[in-house]
Amino acid sequence: QVQLVESGGGLVQPGGSLRLSCAASGRIFSISTMAWYRQAPGKQRELVAKITSGDSTNYADSVKGRFTISRDNAKNTVYLQMSSLKPEDTAVYYCNANGTTWGRTPFTSWGQGTQVTVSS
Repeated sequence: QVQLVESGGGLVQPGGSLRLSCAASGRIFSISTMAWYRQAPGKQRELVAKITSGDSTNYADSVKGRFTISRDNAKNTVYLQMSSLKPEDTAVYYCNANGTTWGRTPFTSWGQGTQVTVSS
């Protein structure tokens, strides 16, 4: 009922920047939290950053000061600006959203993932 489509991944050199976008569509009444997770090969999926409907944010310690999460509520879109990228940031990045549908039922949705590779 709610779909998330990510874009913006790719290959970047260490120290470079990338901006990920994730647009939600479907029978959305409201979105409470939106977040970015990542999963590197052989590792568990981990939270990178989260933002609430009131724009409160929290970040994984490993990305604080380098990544910035933001959202456009009018567009149901969340962004992740990544700077000073390191090889250890290489992973598949997944968008996540939690909210309520027009049917007043809660939803949790995930995007399909976008690859970010940091390498020289």
